[in-house]
Amino acid sequence: MLTTSLVAPPSPPSARRRWTVLAVCALSMFLVGVDTTIVNVGLPEIGRGLDVGTRGLEWVVDAYTVVMASLLIVSGALADRFGRRRVFRCGLLVFGLASLACALAPSPGVLVAARAVQGIGASMLSPVALAIVVNAMPDPRERARAIGVWASVFGLSMAAGPVTGGALIAAFGWRSVFWINAPVVVIALVLVTAFVPESRGERARRLDLPGQALLTMALCLCVAILIEGPHIGWTSPAALAGYALATAATSGFVLVELRRREPLMDLGLFRRPPFVTAVLGATAVFVALNVTLLLTTFYLQHTRGWTPLATGAATLPMALGATVCAPWSGALVGRLGPRRPLILAGGTTAAGGLCLVNLDQDTNVSLILLAFLLIGIGFGFANAPLTNTAVSGLPPSRAGFAGAITSTSRQVGAAIGIAIAGSLITDTDHAGPGGLATETRPGWLLVSACGLFLLVVAHTTGPRSARTPSAVSGK
Repeated sequence: MLTTSLVAPPSPPSARRRWTVLAVCALSMFLVGVDTTIVNVGLPEIGRGLDVGTRGLEWVVDAYTVVMASLLIVSGALADRFGRRRVFRCGLLVFGLASLACALAPSPGVLVAARAVQGIGASMLSPVALAIVVNAMPDPRERARAIGVWASVFGLSMAAGPVTGGALIAAFGWRSVFWINAPVVVIALVLVTAFVPESRGERARRLDLPGQALLTMALCLCVAILIEGPHIGWTSPAALAGYALATAATSGFVLVELRRREPLMDLGLFRRPPFVTAVLGATAVFVALNVTLLLTTFYLQHTRGWTPLATGAATLPMALGATVCAPWSGALVGRLGPRRPLILAGGTTAAGGLCLVNLDQDTNVSLILLAFLLIGIGFGFANAPLTNTAVSGLPPSRAGFAGAITSTSRQVGAAIGIAIAGSLITDTDHAGPGGLATETRPGWLLVSACGLFLLVVAHTTGPRSARTPSAVSGK
């Protein structure tokens, strides 16, 4: 007994090891973010390679985002219960194997199924990695700096996807955007095993399987209606049945969540107007980003005849704006609160969309690049203040839920943006290059509307909000 009492408690990890944990988790987060957008620039090449139209290409993107969105919250609960490092490594393995299946896919159906499995793996990486970082950084100031880095990586990963994809496709073909994941996953698995400590939540939450099933069903049905609606007719019997099923699934989800002691989603948060507007704002940001990326891909490659490499390079101003402004936004939120960064985000996003509302076959390239820069700046400024607004004033237990719901809403926005932009492109399949440019104009109006909505969100926030370490996250 005496010997036991003299054993010193384990010392906290060194600063070098803590920041190594951040680097490893940020690498995995970069992988998830890039895969959300890297496929966009390769969609025309995938369509030609697998002989699939725009509708099938929408599913290639949305199968990933919808599955990831629906499983983010439950993956966090699994990590709290079974161990974050264990679930994180499982997510990396699933993500890597699914990437190989995508690279080898012989048909559109196999590719869409593999992308869905890839989304399962991604859902185990994004929220779990952030929890690992927070657990590894006990000092609040150091944790705030670490999450600021995290926000920068998040913004960079989403904006860098098209650039990376364009370069890979130009050199090795469209399958390379999936092959590239394999070595990154192997490196990440080795680093996680070597440097990331195991951790669990203080109290493991019960799994809400009925709620999870209904949430997944509701999201999938809503996105399916948006993608298939232009083809089957918005008032066709199939569409009406889809509306009914989506309404039933959503209503069932709400009823189940209200009756469970430990629900998948804390619906009480939706009684707070700032939280609701923040969630809707996060959705709007990703609608704008993904509408921009998909319309850009098809406009530049089909209307202007650009290569995938040139198309990816054209998005560099967007990547630059997001990369520079994401950490700047976190600093502004820490000093001044969320309102001013949201005003900047909304104003620049709206201006970027307005630059392209008269897009045609001969629009000046400098105007297009300016629009991309403005939209990238808006994206960079938006994430930190939206998360701040969502979690401000909440205790840590509810702040975690709020952050998870906000992350889910971002992926839902990505899926909706792809579906809406795809419906515009589908309508121009036989219109020729000039027709495609003209018919995408409603998409740019939508981007501007999303920016204006961010100004509304800014109005609902106080000039200064409670600033917690989680509030400066881009997640």
